[in-house]
Amino acid sequence: MLRIERQDDGLWLTAQLRFDLPNVVEDALNKGIPIIFVAEADLLRERWYWSNKKVTSAKRRIRLAYQPLTRRWRVNMDAGEISATSLGLALNQTFDSLPDALSSVRRISHWKVAEVTDIEADSRHSVGFRFYLDLTQLPRPLQIGTLGQSDWSISFSSTQTLGAASAP
Repeated sequence: MLRIERQDDGLWLTAQLRFDLPNVVEDALNKGIPIIFVAEADLLRERWYWSNKKVTSAKRRIRLAYQPLTRRWRVNMDAGEISATSLGLALNQTFDSLPDALSSVRRISHWKVAEVTDIEADSRHSVGFRFYLDLTQLPRPLQIGTLGQSDWSISFSSTQTLGAASAP
């Protein structure tokens, strides 16, 4: 389920994703290998004479990891780059079980993807949303091992068209 809301201060996205982790991904998590998901939203202005113009985009990274010493699951949501040395500004949550942690990963609530000034009056816009497992963030041996394996493919994409807005 994907819902786009236009409010006075911008465009907000809410999504409830439905997916299960394949066994190979769950095995990697249980071995302490973090998995990073990416949520991307692009605001596009529709044009009749050319392809749609990207007005703005927003990206959020979600890191799911198992902490073997504490036997807890950790979810980090970050709007910037996640690296080994820094998570940047992030929301960190811990959970007792994988289903609880996955529930948090699957739910994107009230995420501001565009400012009200990005939306041109009397123009049609669409929002393209993509959610996927970022295989480039895996350790190098796993990246090589995942080539051509559909078990590592977790993705969702959707596009919703917005009507013309009245002037703000």
